[in-house]
Amino acid sequence: MSINSKNKTIGQFEIIRYPLSGEKTIRMMEAHNKLIFAVKQSATKPQIKGAIQDMFRAKVTCVHTKITPRGEKQAIVTFAKETPAIDIATTLGLM
Repeated sequence: MSINSKNKTIGQFEIIRYPLSGEKTIRMMEAHNKLIFAVKQSATKPQIKGAIQDMFRAKVTCVHTKITPRGEKQAIVTFAKETPAIDIATTLGLM
């Protein structure tokens, strides 16, 4: 799927750069069914949600974004209960 934004088409693999892995990410995955991804700076929340749903065939309930002090944009993605984040992390090789 590609998303048209202001006459520019952005592919899902351009939006999602890579998953983040660390202690905080593992705790969020286990306790809250969330994963964190580094995303393209210009990506919007609906674009991120659509890209994740298409890439992993998973239902996303919520997307929060933040800009780190280094200027990177991160998306905290909450998955539906029927889609465990740990399964997606295993697919990505994080576990």
